[in-house]
Amino acid sequence: MTVGARDGAPRQRRDARRNRELLLEAAHEVFTEQGLDAPLDVIARRAGVGNATLYRHFPARAALVDAVFRDSLTGTMDAGERARRAPDAWAGLTAYLETVFSTLAADRGSNDLMTTHLRGVGSLEAVHEHNRGTVDALLSRLRDEGTVRADVTTEDVLFGLAALGRAVPALTAATTTPPTDGAAPGAATAAPPDAWRRPLALFLAGLRTAPVAGALPAPALTAAELGEVLRELGPHRTRAGDRAPGA
Repeated sequence: MTVGARDGAPRQRRDARRNRELLLEAAHEVFTEQGLDAPLDVIARRAGVGNATLYRHFPARAALVDAVFRDSLTGTMDAGERARRAPDAWAGLTAYLETVFSTLAADRGSNDLMTTHLRGVGSLEAVHEHNRGTVDALLSRLRDEGTVRADVTTEDVLFGLAALGRAVPALTAATTTPPTDGAAPGAATAAPPDAWRRPLALFLAGLRTAPVAGALPAPALTAAELGEVLRELGPHRTRAGDRAPGA
């Protein structure tokens, strides 16, 4: 009886660690696909465990979100540090924002994290503060150089970036979805997955004191593509996990 008790405890600990790993893997997949408001029971089912097991490991959604994204968020801070050290402040700012927006486009969960405030996620607060510091430091240098408007504030830029960033998943989803309803392959025009580069460039151009020559990155959206983007932004959009097979 004593031996069995000794054997049982390590096995239970191994099972608990394995369940935690399965939950973190499933949560990352679901959050990436559907965003941070994805149902937790979907995560539990994908991990192959019950809801009780999920709540035993992560009593609140914020605890799960923190565990899933804690390590990946450090990449944004690393990019911010590189931007602050850049000899050219404008090049540093644009390179930093391209890194951030690439993340926003690839991962809906990270997009939710970085464009909103979610209470109880300690690692997120650090990233928001570091992001603000990066933008503030670069703007200060650019104002001293006379590159950007003197009346542009850090809050102006952060608000504009957050608003644009919230549209990135809809833009990405709308421009990478294959034709449906029996349409022949190639019948629908698709913008490139990095279509977000164009509105970001327009936003940044509005900060400058003088226009910059050169073509905008990425082609403009067509009327049909814009309609798809607006549909994806609406409350009636279909979650990735709810789409019919092959859709």
